[in-house]
Amino acid sequence: MTNISAPKIPDGEKVDFDDIHRKRQEKDLSELQSLIEAHFIQRKKEEEELIALVNRIEKRRAERAEQQRIRAEMEKERQARLAEEKERKEQEEQRKKFDEDAKKKKVLSNMTQQYSAGQKNENRRGAKKQTEREKKRKILADRRKPLNIDHLNEEKLKEKATELCNWLMELEAEKFDLSEKLKRQKYDINQLLARVQDHQSAKGRGKGKMGGRLR
Repeated sequence: MTNISAPKIPDGEKVDFDDIHRKRQEKDLSELQSLIEAHFIQRKKEEEELIALVNRIEKRRAERAEQQRIRAEMEKERQARLAEEKERKEQEEQRKKFDEDAKKKKVLSNMTQQYSAGQKNENRRGAKKQTEREKKRKILADRRKPLNIDHLNEEKLKEKATELCNWLMELEAEKFDLSEKLKRQKYDINQLLARVQDHQSAKGRGKGKMGGRLR
């Protein structure tokens, strides 16, 4: 802004008020122009700051949207993995259930076949005494348990299979005990026959030897 000094009035001369008024107007105009220029400079600075602020906000908004998109994709992948794992476990459980059911059916079928075979063998023993057959039939009838599994549900089938398995284990244990008892009896008989033969040989009675050992 240009500094305008007040005009000096020479001594003895007239005062020119028009000139004074003109210079004052020029001074006011110059100050006004300076204010206007400062205003526009400040306004431009504020507009630049506002634009920079808007740009920062838009950038931050874009970054936030990208982060949300990434999190959404990660969550989607996690849910997909969980669903896949759940489906795999369900299929594995179904496969195990199918295998267990198949094993149970096989056990029941084998036991039925064994029972049928036992019945056939029993029928072929017609040469035995009637009382012995009746006794064995009574024992088998007491031990034989009807299956009746057609109306059972899955839980009842499991219980039935467990019961039959326990029963089969008991039969196997009894069979083993009887087999060991029979072996012991045969051994004792063979020992007695050997002693008798040795005794007869010592007395010179070779012609009267008894038959061979039991097998």
